[in-house]
Amino acid sequence: MTRTPVVVLISGTGSNLAALLAAAAEEACPYEVVAVLADREASGLEHARAAGIPTEVVALRDHPDRAAWDRALTAAVAAHDPRLVVLAGFMKLVGPRCSSPSAAGSSTPTPPCSPAFPGAHGVRDALAHGVKVTGRSVIEVDAGVDTGRILAQRAVDVLEEDTEEALHERIKAVERPLLVEVVRRLTAAR
Repeated sequence: MTRTPVVVLISGTGSNLAALLAAAAEEACPYEVVAVLADREASGLEHARAAGIPTEVVALRDHPDRAAWDRALTAAVAAHDPRLVVLAGFMKLVGPRCSSPSAAGSSTPTPPCSPAFPGAHGVRDALAHGVKVTGRSVIEVDAGVDTGRILAQRAVDVLEEDTEEALHERIKAVERPLLVEVVRRLTAAR
């Protein structure tokens, strides 16, 4: 079976990447992670390095402006000729070139059940708003902040005793298998 090449972008510990790599190790998996890129020397890159997958850091600070960084990131992604780009905990907005569906197609898990609480502080915002249910969405990346087409969602109850950290950990436990499910579905269809 020919597997669909996937590039994963990360910024942190790589728990979503680890889940994607574990699924990719299964014989029937329809995708292969061909490269992992980060916007900083993230600890999550070790998951890829341990699996022998090429890694690269494309740091914003190494470029004169966002546009130059976006061009560099786009070129780094394109060098691996992916059919899908997955933003798995990537904490930077990507420009139109990198998020263009014609370039590869992108998906990302977003904070709680977007579009209700977009951005990097969705869990905190959901708690401050007093919601009883939140969760995780996986969306298609577009030019906005968490405004893309929703590909999948899972709900997570907000408990009375929840702190931001506790709720975030429970959401991440839902996020990992949800992201793998979406990436499997998207790559099986290619």
